[in-house]
Amino acid sequence: MEDQIKSLIHLEIREDSVRDLRGRQSVRTTFKLSPRSIHALSILASQMGIRQKSLFDYLVDDVQTLRVIAEGGGPAGTAEPRVAKTYVISRRTLENLEKISTSYNTPRDVLVEVSIERILPLIRREREKHERRKEFLVELKEHLARSAAMVRRAESELGRDDPVFQQLLAMLKTVDGCCAAVEECVDRGRRMEDFANQGVNG
Repeated sequence: MEDQIKSLIHLEIREDSVRDLRGRQSVRTTFKLSPRSIHALSILASQMGIRQKSLFDYLVDDVQTLRVIAEGGGPAGTAEPRVAKTYVISRRTLENLEKISTSYNTPRDVLVEVSIERILPLIRREREKHERRKEFLVELKEHLARSAAMVRRAESELGRDDPVFQQLLAMLKTVDGCCAAVEECVDRGRRMEDFANQGVNG
């Protein structure tokens, strides 16, 4: 009897594991979305340093939210054109979409579009931070220029073997590396400027 119970528990665990693994499998599927939504998903994924698949699954793999969207009927009609876009998403996300779409007679594209619209406030906040980052970058570059001038003066007055010069040089290298990292962050955020310039403010 004990062996039968162990066997049954093992079978249940294995079946649950198989279902979970199937849900995590990646599938390719195509949606017709507005350029704004396509761009928004790409921008936020890039800004957060994550894959679009992960962000897409996070936004859409929420059955309760999908139900609320479906019950609301989706966004009002718009003349904005739709573009066919293929995404790699988890099988579970696709199954949830299909289930809600069928149950509420709501197109998958509408469910996805409204789900992505939810991230527009995040992009607005990131855009505001981006502007402040640019200001800090300007200050940092000014600080780097002053530090470089001080190191040159120390080299001239103290010599390269002087311990103070060595410390100042180490400081300069650190500031230079910091400046490069901040500039890379700012460059990555410039796509949000294009997003704003297109008149897409969510």
